[in-house]
Amino acid sequence: MKISEVAERTGLSISTIRYYEKSGLCPPITRGADGKRQFTKTDVDWLLLLSSLRETGMPTSEMLDFAALYRSGNETIPERKAALLTHRQRLTDRQAELDRCRNILDRKLAKYDEIMGDQA
Repeated sequence: MKISEVAERTGLSISTIRYYEKSGLCPPITRGADGKRQFTKTDVDWLLLLSSLRETGMPTSEMLDFAALYRSGNETIPERKAALLTHRQRLTDRQAELDRCRNILDRKLAKYDEIMGDQA
């Protein structure tokens, strides 16, 4: 699969995909005889994971640590799982914060509706 197809499937820009490869966030991509990258389904799945981690706020340094663990093989699965569980807990905590803020906004909006209803 070509890099343009991968960009379309993952939502990542071509430059981001190249950066992820150069920085070591993703394993080296196989290249064809013409020198162009040839992405596999596994490569695309990895890039989707990276995109998700980044979109949900995982720092690049943690993503690099996670990628290094991945390259070290299956013996690092417990450490990788722990990293993902930690990140998931941060997401859960952040969602609770957002829910609390939304509830405050909803109460304020309801109050405005109540006041505006009295003026109509």
